[in-house]
Amino acid sequence: MGYPRTSARLAGRLVLLLLLTLTAVAVRAESFTLTVSGNIGQFTDEQKHVYVLTEKDLLAMPQYTIDTSTSWTKKAQFAGPRLSDVLKRVGARGNALEFHSLDDYAYTIPADDATRYGVILARTMNGKPLQVKDFGPLFLIYPRDRYPDELRTPVAEAKFIWQVTKIVVK
Repeated sequence: MGYPRTSARLAGRLVLLLLLTLTAVAVRAESFTLTVSGNIGQFTDEQKHVYVLTEKDLLAMPQYTIDTSTSWTKKAQFAGPRLSDVLKRVGARGNALEFHSLDDYAYTIPADDATRYGVILARTMNGKPLQVKDFGPLFLIYPRDRYPDELRTPVAEAKFIWQVTKIVVK
């Protein structure tokens, strides 16, 4: 009679182990960092001359929203910290910002775009955290609908960088 109980207990433990493993994988998959390097004055790692911001760091910063469409999304509400706030935090001193993404895309924008357009590093779209499969974890968002003549051009489209992981200040 002890045999069925042992099987049930073992099955229960296996299910629990599977759930804990899946939860740990999901947590690791969702956490991320943004590395800023180049011409900056503040560092979290002085030997490497970089400032690494965690997801927690970025979410602790003031969050701003931009309601806009992109070439890849319908009009949506994007939210995240202002790029200008991130640049202030790291003591950025440059004229250009080279963005790098998870898929090895790299594109350079003028540093003054951060304040000129109020660009954000969106972490959410319509209140939901962005995942890698849908432009996350960070998506550089401009207020395209507010400046259609300037931001609906092929050159401007390249500035909407998703899966951002690194910024090099030049």
